[in-house]
Amino acid sequence: MTAAPGSLPIYVQIAELLVRDIAAGRLIDGEKLKPEREMAEELGIAVGTLRKALAELQNRGLLERVQGSGNYVRANSDPQSVYAMFRLELIGGGGLPTAEILSIDRLPKPLELPAFGRSDEAHRIRRLRRLSGKPAALEEIWLDGAYVETIDPEAVSESLYLFYRTRLSLWIARAEDQIGLDRVPDWAHAAFGQPAGAAVPHIQRISQDQEGARAEVSRTWLDHDVARYVSRLK
Repeated sequence: MTAAPGSLPIYVQIAELLVRDIAAGRLIDGEKLKPEREMAEELGIAVGTLRKALAELQNRGLLERVQGSGNYVRANSDPQSVYAMFRLELIGGGGLPTAEILSIDRLPKPLELPAFGRSDEAHRIRRLRRLSGKPAALEEIWLDGAYVETIDPEAVSESLYLFYRTRLSLWIARAEDQIGLDRVPDWAHAAFGQPAGAAVPHIQRISQDQEGARAEVSRTWLDHDVARYVSRLK
């Protein structure tokens, strides 16, 4: 397993995968993980990489490592995931999110979108989302053009919010999701499992920055045969 350009480090990807398995209930509080060599072999990674991922989980309070006994899940604290606002999961739960950028263009803001930002232009980012390698959703994100003049596709990580924080000093502090039905757009990637024009679940998200200003509007078309939208209340 190797990291593609712009992707998160492998050990972070594995940590995030385990975080989502805990959130989905696939790994439960107190459960003992498989031996490290067995886990590493199943994940196709080196044991050292797995140990870095497990150390990351331990630092977040999600894992207890008992000398001579093994690694135990502790699912009773805030995981602080870089995907904390990512609400899509495989039908069976969990799934490691990855994203393939289809295009990035700076364009006038469409009139049909809710009002957001200060500029008359926005960066339109189209992506194909996969969960553990399965094409699950199409995304169209409109980021207000006032935050940055241009966006280099090579610089965008798989976690867009992480890219915002590290490159633009922009924190997405809160978001509102509006869920309904819509038609798959005609620009859909060939790997997406639903044809253009098919009716699928649709999520429109309006996101606010750390100052409370509307920073972006995004649209997501979900393949309901692969994934679901999940929001857990605490």
